[in-house]
Amino acid sequence: MSLTVAVQMDPLESINIDGDSTFALMLEAQGRGHRLFEYPADALTYEDGALRARARPVTVKRAHGEHFAPGDPTSLDLAEDVDVILMRQDPPFDMGYITAAHLLERLDGKTLVVNDPANVRSAPEKLWVLDFARFMPPTLITRSMEELTAFRARHGEIVVKPLHGNAGAAVFRIGHDGSNLRALAELFSETWKEPFIAQAFLPAVSEGDKRIILVDGDPIGAINRVPGAGEIRSNLAAGGTAHRTDLSDREREICEALGPELRRRGLLFVGIDVIGGMLTEINVTSPTGLVALDRFEGINSAGLIWDAIERKLGRGDVRG
Repeated sequence: MSLTVAVQMDPLESINIDGDSTFALMLEAQGRGHRLFEYPADALTYEDGALRARARPVTVKRAHGEHFAPGDPTSLDLAEDVDVILMRQDPPFDMGYITAAHLLERLDGKTLVVNDPANVRSAPEKLWVLDFARFMPPTLITRSMEELTAFRARHGEIVVKPLHGNAGAAVFRIGHDGSNLRALAELFSETWKEPFIAQAFLPAVSEGDKRIILVDGDPIGAINRVPGAGEIRSNLAAGGTAHRTDLSDREREICEALGPELRRRGLLFVGIDVIGGMLTEINVTSPTGLVALDRFEGINSAGLIWDAIERKLGRGDVRG
């Protein structure tokens, strides 16, 4: 089954082909004989019931400095000309991201979008996870200095971060004395309109933050991201290093709880973050980790994702 695949993504020119999950998905699609197009989120146009994108046909290869070859841009009718759309632009989860999800939702029942845009929009990483609070560390979402101070007093050391942040940006550890907490809360309140999130600090982060990859609700493996010296942030973009790991019984329990809901919502490629057996985030917007996972486990994780996509299309399922 040869498919036409459109990838909504950040500029191909700037990606790191050695670790980029979107690039891995594109290579796998091309290897299966699928035709690739790419476009940025701001290339979407809606008019009179039709959703179009100004997109470039591309071929890709794992070669530094010449990893893609574009064709001439063309206008794609995303309902008529395309079989699958990969929604792969990176956060921030801002109004531009939300608007793109609203527009792609117009394709429901016509074109398969991975992940399902309506459920991406309604499941931001640090909010939807609250549905599974029984697996989480103590968590507070607030703009109140009084509430934040009381939370710190109850839990000692805490971590404060923006509610819609990504890649480990603006993550702060506040010690037992609470120094700089007020200044940090003021900075967050001035910078972001939404509340911010605080969680009890998990000392186990020094041993790593597991990124577990789930495909159509089933775990296919995990990597352990270990922070650098003097850091609490384990994100690879923030200097963390990836190591091989296995899933614990507790982590399998978490995956079993999430799996049916991920399948129901059409969230086909998801990465969850677990520290010391505690679930901290459910990443649905543009999950990463495929290349590192393949390196440690000798699997083809992008191939497993495309197997799931092709199964859905083979039974005529263009949502979930």
